[in-house]
Amino acid sequence: MTRLFDEHIKRAVQSLDGAWKFATDPDNRGDSERWQRGIPNAQTVIVPSVWNTQLGLLEYEGVAWYERQFFSHGGTLRFVFGAVMTESRVYLDGEEIGYHYGGFCPFELIVRDVTSGEHRLTVRVDNSFDEQSIPQALVDWYHCGGIIRSVSVERLEGVSILSNRVEYELSDDLCELNLRVALELYNASEKEIKDTIRVSVAGADFEFESLLKAGECKEEFTNAVKITDFSLWSAENPALYDVKISTSSDDLFDRVGFRKICVSDGKILLNGSEYRIRGVNRHEDHPDFGFAFPSALMRRDIDIAVDMGCNSLRGAHYPNNPAFVDMLDERGITFWSEIPIWGVGFEESVLLDPVVIRRGEEMHREMVKHYYNHPSIIIWGMHNEILSDTVAGLEMTKKYYSLLKEIGGNRIVTYASNKALSDISFEYCDIICLNQYNGWYEGDIESWGKFIEDFRAYRSKLGFDNKPVIMSEFGGAAVYGHRNFETYRWSEEYQARLLSHCLNLFLGDPMMVGTYIWQFCDVRTSYEAGISRARGYNNKGLLNEYRNPKASFFAVKEIYRNITKQTKTF
Repeated sequence: MTRLFDEHIKRAVQSLDGAWKFATDPDNRGDSERWQRGIPNAQTVIVPSVWNTQLGLLEYEGVAWYERQFFSHGGTLRFVFGAVMTESRVYLDGEEIGYHYGGFCPFELIVRDVTSGEHRLTVRVDNSFDEQSIPQALVDWYHCGGIIRSVSVERLEGVSILSNRVEYELSDDLCELNLRVALELYNASEKEIKDTIRVSVAGADFEFESLLKAGECKEEFTNAVKITDFSLWSAENPALYDVKISTSSDDLFDRVGFRKICVSDGKILLNGSEYRIRGVNRHEDHPDFGFAFPSALMRRDIDIAVDMGCNSLRGAHYPNNPAFVDMLDERGITFWSEIPIWGVGFEESVLLDPVVIRRGEEMHREMVKHYYNHPSIIIWGMHNEILSDTVAGLEMTKKYYSLLKEIGGNRIVTYASNKALSDISFEYCDIICLNQYNGWYEGDIESWGKFIEDFRAYRSKLGFDNKPVIMSEFGGAAVYGHRNFETYRWSEEYQARLLSHCLNLFLGDPMMVGTYIWQFCDVRTSYEAGISRARGYNNKGLLNEYRNPKASFFAVKEIYRNITKQTKTF
């Protein structure tokens, strides 16, 4: 599943999910032996999936090959991959048709003049990591590999719509929209075509003609119009509007919601009202499915988060499945989406590497392109726990901040810092977000008060007294079922005590505008990457990996839900 609704009616779309041939290539022989023309000794696997859930492949890192036969009537074909971990080369009938780097965003490849008949699609997947990787080799989640989201092939005819972006500005009184739609058009035919483009959104109808040469791809814009008859998207009323785009031969359907998010006078304002975040960090991971997370379980995770009193989630540390974000759109739950630049391993030399910088920029552009219309996304995250106390970290932050403010639409742009008292990059974020683990990695529970006061003084020294703060990560681990009377570390009681202390401290501080607890559920992490984790899991979840609640879940629920009762905007 890619979205919660059909994106096309006219366009012929064939799902390629299901049975694929598969083989690992630990010695990297596939290229020289031309496996793109047929994989030897292949087994059958189901796509989407990760190979790490197969027996014997839990810790496999390297190259693997996938192959799928399919029938097509030919013409111009567009192959759509929901996500592939992490680097992929794609072949059609043995010939390379494209390359993509990055594991968590969709990508598409267009092939012209395909003959009618049976065809072979082959994908060479590599999830290995080096000094130029995003993320780096050492991360606190599991380096799964595979085709983790849906694959489809589309037959394009005539002038086709590849993507859309609904750009809008709300008036100061929030009663009027100034709106236009950006379209990526492609001529799939063998001749120049002039076609009529029709767009409908929120009661506004646009119609214009576009002339494209054979094989040409270009961006077109509708005229800007003012709209007054609409509802704002909010938690109480998550109003969504269909976007309908068509040509004589093609169509595209999407959804959008209208809302205004900003930071003003030390507060987050959503549609002009103070919005305080009650959140949790969530990995899109499950021990039985890895990153190939089933849509039914997405819905259940959201239900659990809402029951706990959350109004926001952070997609730690990568773009989540578009269907999951669709669900958040429908529920009025806000979302922080970021790319997988996760600090450990990103030394200064890596942060300055032009290949790394370029890959990070491409990932940001992809994330914005594919998730732009989602109203639930109120925060773009640039990176997490890099060396933001160095000039290299400062320069990367400045570059990405400028990029996202330019292309990202109406969003807060930030990053999560673990350098609270030495960070030199806070100028380039709309909200200061802090990752700190007093009571677990350093200090004791009672040291939190001093940390907050020390940071308040540092913020003032930097001249950012009016820049609000989110505690973007905090917490401690508990092994599910480990209970005791003495609240020892690793017990459910200690975790519940730590989180209760933190929430009561943070939520009552006027400097703080929200919290994201680390984390929603336990997730598998590396066994041998130098991170000490009981069971091979990061056990800081409020739930275990199978979503069974720990004592901390109920402690957090009591605090979050009591705050919900006190004020509708918190």
